[in-house]
Amino acid sequence: MGLVKFATTIFTVITLLGSLAPSQIEATFKCSTTNATCHSLVDYKNPKGTTLRYIQTLFNVKHLQDILGANNLPTNTIGNYSVGPNEAIKVPFPCKCNNGTGLSNHVPVYTIKAGDGLYDIATTTFAGLVTFPQIQEVNNVTDANKITAGDKLWIPLPCSCDEVGGESVVHYGHIVESGNSVEGIANKYGTTQQLLLSLNGISDPKSLQAGQVLDVPLKACSSNVRNDSLDFPLLVANATYIYTANNCVKCKCDSSNNSILQCEPSSQFKPTKWSICPSTQCSSNLFIGNITSMDSCNSTACDYAGYTSKNISTVLANHSTCAAVAPSGSEPGSGASSSSTLQVWVWSKLFILIHFILFSVYLF
Repeated sequence: MGLVKFATTIFTVITLLGSLAPSQIEATFKCSTTNATCHSLVDYKNPKGTTLRYIQTLFNVKHLQDILGANNLPTNTIGNYSVGPNEAIKVPFPCKCNNGTGLSNHVPVYTIKAGDGLYDIATTTFAGLVTFPQIQEVNNVTDANKITAGDKLWIPLPCSCDEVGGESVVHYGHIVESGNSVEGIANKYGTTQQLLLSLNGISDPKSLQAGQVLDVPLKACSSNVRNDSLDFPLLVANATYIYTANNCVKCKCDSSNNSILQCEPSSQFKPTKWSICPSTQCSSNLFIGNITSMDSCNSTACDYAGYTSKNISTVLANHSTCAAVAPSGSEPGSGASSSSTLQVWVWSKLFILIHFILFSVYLF
């Protein structure tokens, strides 16, 4: 009889701990420009470890090189490249803004498997990037407990296409780790604490929580891509690269080059919609990426200017090559760690568990 009592008590404790678990934070990114589209990034972490190919399939990323570029991995990296447990991989995806917020543009689409529940899909499969009510709402699921294996669900990832401080940026959904602070994140990604607080609607930096998806604006390199190009706006974040113009052009962003987008013709991958790549010339002997002249602080180069269904555009452009003054960082001492909040929660639950067990033993 005592054993039955003990087992019942343990079950009660487990249920209690589950009910007291911190609620999943819904990430909502501001996006004021209706129907604006752009490319965004979001972190993905698998607690058991995985491969790049699995991530590509899960998030419906068309080309593996898009993930490689977003993480600045070598272009010869293969799909079964191992990703360690809880290692963050930046996933690129298309964003569309509407009603003041941004969501992934009807991707990824997830096929429900036998035994799946909306909560597990949100928290486990997609690692807490969305909440199950968000999935339920955008897919018009009337009963969250009644979903059918084989049916498809749109997973609405948070994103934005807004300019920040009058500049075009790549909005990055960064997963906050235990021990992170707003100030530390701002310093790491070249922004300010105040801007992060404002952008994410956070009044107190100490309220930052591990697992929260934070909108971090990444500086994008300037370019001469025309607004009628099929890849406009071509936003490439610092320390990343991208293949565009149907894989015929590779562009990279490097802050050490005054944040000017550097593009060059590429034959690394087979063109996706052309049998051969169109010309990438500015003149008879001048191709995208070539420099015609340079003095102490200026250069003239053949720049990538976009593409259409038939051709690739180029333009001769002047660039300043002198180093710019680096922006000042955030004010010191203004960050707050989220680790203390997490530790308090864990210890408080352990305290409850220990007292329940001791009480049960006493009843024997």
